[in-house]
Amino acid sequence: MAEHSAFWDDLARDLEDPAFLREYVVESMRIATIDAVVNELDEARTAAGLSKAELARAIQVEPATIRRLFASDNPNPTLGTLAEVAAALGMRITLEPLPEVERRQVTKPLLEGHSADANGLARHLNGMRTRKPKVPA
Repeated sequence: MAEHSAFWDDLARDLEDPAFLREYVVESMRIATIDAVVNELDEARTAAGLSKAELARAIQVEPATIRRLFASDNPNPTLGTLAEVAAALGMRITLEPLPEVERRQVTKPLLEGHSADANGLARHLNGMRTRKPKVPA
């Protein structure tokens, strides 16, 4: 428990540096967003009964491209690739506004370079970056 506390204390201290805060927020949002989109696309692929190879053929890429997209712990696909995969699954990629609470907790510190609650910001971003498996309906 002491190590866990020390980690959060150190991270909160690091987040006092505006450059570090901005980089940490941006990277956390990037990871959370890509994970959410890739997970949704993989669930749609499975629901459609398509293999990764069939999906690759549909968008004319090597099967390894699709395997890496869905199997990698750290995928970094282009928006174009995500849009092509989504189209092949009858979907599209869209943007949605962050809820007001999250705007205050994430966007405001990103724009201002500081947070009134660096520890809370760190915990919130960590929660976003931690994959949460969906419960089957």
